[in-house]
Amino acid sequence: MINQYETVFILTPVLSEPQMKETVEKFKGILTEKGAEIINEENWGLKKMAYPIQKKSTGFYAFLEFKAEPQVIEKLEVAYRRDERVLRFITVKNEKYAAAYAEKRRNKKQTKED
Repeated sequence: MINQYETVFILTPVLSEPQMKETVEKFKGILTEKGAEIINEENWGLKKMAYPIQKKSTGFYAFLEFKAEPQVIEKLEVAYRRDERVLRFITVKNEKYAAAYAEKRRNKKQTKED
C-alpha cells in the first residue's frame, strides 16, 4: 500500500551550500532507491530556530513530499539518525485531505513562478 508522506529535516548551519545540497540529494537517493516517488522538493534555506539545538540557533530547512511504502520510512529515519549533519527531522503521513491541500499548494506555487 503506497501512502503519501512529507518530511522536513534541519541540517547544521556550518555546512556550505554544496554540502547542504549533497546531503539533501543523499536522502532523496535513499528514497528513490527504496522505490519512493518524490513529488515535491523545497529548500526553505537558512532559518532561525525557535530554540537552540546542539548550541546552534539556525539551520538549513529542507522539505520533501513523496509517495512510498510504509517500510521505507523506517529506513529513511535510520539514515537521518546516523547522519551527524541532521539536527532534527519529522516525517508525517498525509491523509487524503492533506494530500489534496498539498497538491493545491504546489499548483498555486507553480503558477506564481510562471
